Amino acid sequence: MKTLLILFLIFAWSGNSFSTTLDGVVGRHAIAMHGEVKYPAGFKHFDYANPDALKGGSIHMHSIGTFDSFNGFIVKGNPANDVGLIYNSLAASSADEALSQYGELAEEIYMPEDRSWVAFKLRNDARWHDGRKLSVDDVIWTFNTLLKDGLPFYRFYYGNVQEVIKVDDDIVRFNFKPGENHELPLIIGQLVVLPQHYWADRDFTKTTLEPPLGSGPYRVATFEPGRSLTLEQVQDYWGEDLAVHKGQFNFGEIRIDYYRDSDIALEAFKSGEYDYRREQSAKNWATGYDVPAVKNGLIVKRKFDHNRTAGMQGFVYNSRRKIFSDIRVRQALTYAFDFEWSNQNLFYNQYARSRSYFDNSELSATGLPGNDELKFLEPLKDLLPAEVFTTVYEPPKGGGPRPMRGNLRTASKLLSEAGWIIRDGKRVNKETDKPLTFEVMLASPSWERTVLPYGRNLEKLGVELTVRTVDTSQYRQRLDTYDFDMIVHVFGQSLSPGNEQRSFWGSESADLEGGRNYIGINDPAIDALIEHVIEAQDRSELVAATRALDRALQWGHWVIPHWHATYDRVAYWNKFSQPAITPSSGFQLLYWWVDPAKAPALDNRLESEVRSPDR
Repeated sequence: MKTLLILFLIFAWSGNSFSTTLDGVVGRHAIAMHGEVKYPAGFKHFDYANPDALKGGSIHMHSIGTFDSFNGFIVKGNPANDVGLIYNSLAASSADEALSQYGELAEEIYMPEDRSWVAFKLRNDARWHDGRKLSVDDVIWTFNTLLKDGLPFYRFYYGNVQEVIKVDDDIVRFNFKPGENHELPLIIGQLVVLPQHYWADRDFTKTTLEPPLGSGPYRVATFEPGRSLTLEQVQDYWGEDLAVHKGQFNFGEIRIDYYRDSDIALEAFKSGEYDYRREQSAKNWATGYDVPAVKNGLIVKRKFDHNRTAGMQGFVYNSRRKIFSDIRVRQALTYAFDFEWSNQNLFYNQYARSRSYFDNSELSATGLPGNDELKFLEPLKDLLPAEVFTTVYEPPKGGGPRPMRGNLRTASKLLSEAGWIIRDGKRVNKETDKPLTFEVMLASPSWERTVLPYGRNLEKLGVELTVRTVDTSQYRQRLDTYDFDMIVHVFGQSLSPGNEQRSFWGSESADLEGGRNYIGINDPAIDALIEHVIEAQDRSELVAATRALDRALQWGHWVIPHWHATYDRVAYWNKFSQPAITPSSGFQLLYWWVDPAKAPALDNRLESEVRSPDR
């Protein structure tokens, strides 16, 4: 009797719903990176979801560029946007926690205290769209295929997995290599699972425009390659009532139209050709929506505040290029960018200057390093720039001709020290007489208005900048092969950084085709600091390790920092309603719904005021 009571108490531990143990580890509904998850076992829905949101209707969106494949897991091709909605993952993240994973395909998650492995018990009712049961074999095949044939990112993200094994018909286990990697159980939970039987007679390494088989809330309905894609809601979706899905996936249809550039797309939006637009251009936000539809409420312009990290956007050097291999050259060219002038004259003062790779979060390095950071930095002192320990990093401040004169003098001195001198009005290498010239490769002409003023400042240093705008396919191909001098790029960051830092800045990814280390950083000090981030034991140690990495990146002058905002700019035709709560990560579009009280009235007014042939 006593034994039965003990077993009952074990299975009732912590309020988790579970039915089994694995090597003495109790299954649970969710796991957190540090501490406990926010939502207990048996929770009904996330706080920012409206469980009573109405299903149906359509949302019409846009994308820039083209697509020629539904296989977004490989290097080849230009994958279609949002096709990931046809799949499910082992677990799902919440938008109001730094990093927690709640079972999605998995009913239970097993993780020992030392996090040396993680296992997932699959839900019995998880089904592919063809009705076949989703299996442990699907999980194992997916993982092995992604590592073998998928994007290089997967090899870094899952690089510490030693093996994946089938424990039971419904339990799959991932054993990890020795070492500390507290994030690994959670990022395994992010694994998107693919159907082994579907790919059995297809080549996973090739692009495809055959709509793939999924298990998620949507399936591909119709498409025109490079022009449009329509996803339709799966009516008998097995995961409809999961707590992590409640109030989500409300649109009966999602259509994405593709446009050549953002200017054309904006005009199409204002004409009512699509419903929703997340505005990336400060100029457009300030001046591009001065139309009757905004004034009379047909179009809503709204800012959604958020507390997520801004990451780093900037002019990104390709340090594989000899001219950018010298840190003094990279630092000098930073002095030629006048953010303050650009913010006032181009961006309508909508932005704050970025100075950190983790801006707008506690992960950002500020002031001088404290003892918690020095623990990681001191052993690398001989490998890091001296300024990491002595000087607070701040990007050069401009604001017009007078401050820029001083900045350009500093830049000229640095270039001369690096062996680039003025000869006949041109900046040339004193040994080879080759001029200092480079190209900025862009995917959108809208960036030219930012790059060209920077180029005019460089002319005063005798440096020649050229601009080349290429189509989406060429841009992707040149990125994958690192065939560029400089690009504009955003390194997005989460509030719980980890393994992805290897792919951003790690030496092993520097020359791997299709990788994310666009800069080409190959630095043992950076590698060591990345591992400290990955191995952090708790939140405070993660923050300290991330700040230490941030300082090393800042003083490496790998990018010319741009700007960021602490809100999202969104414009939409007034047919939608949203939940009352916006989570810390920002608004969640897939939790919106078409409001039947708004949509018919909007359609009538659109017909008379916008689409009328008399206008």
